[in-house]
Amino acid sequence: MGEVSEMLDLVLLIDDDDTTNYLNKRLLNDMQVAREIMVMNNGKEALDYLSKACGDSRDASYKCPDLIFLDIKMPVMDGFEFLAEYQQLGLDSGDYVIILMLTSSASFYDLERLKSFKKVKKHYSKALTAHDVKEILRDYFKNRVKPN
Repeated sequence: MGEVSEMLDLVLLIDDDDTTNYLNKRLLNDMQVAREIMVMNNGKEALDYLSKACGDSRDASYKCPDLIFLDIKMPVMDGFEFLAEYQQLGLDSGDYVIILMLTSSASFYDLERLKSFKKVKKHYSKALTAHDVKEILRDYFKNRVKPN
């Protein structure tokens, strides 16, 4: 795995767990993955942001993320409700945002349900590891990773 030749602009962490957000943000910063890492505590807050950043009527003061880590179980709006609304708003029409699920307890039912959302590339257990991050960069951002 080579070094990241160009940082991602923005990574969005959507999770209601402060400890997980802290650990993931620290890891991503230590690995210099993105210029900015933004934390949102529920799917509703994230959708409000994403509709301004990535929607048809984009606001230039909002950045559309390169990568979203989405928790499945959250209050207000969980990961599945977020994904359904994300699709309904047409935010998934472009292929530029990678969405990965984070979970501490994925049931078989949850994992099967995730398959119905084409934008979700994979799921990872909380909290992220350096190995996970390297794999994500290699698999989804090849054009930004220098070969060894």
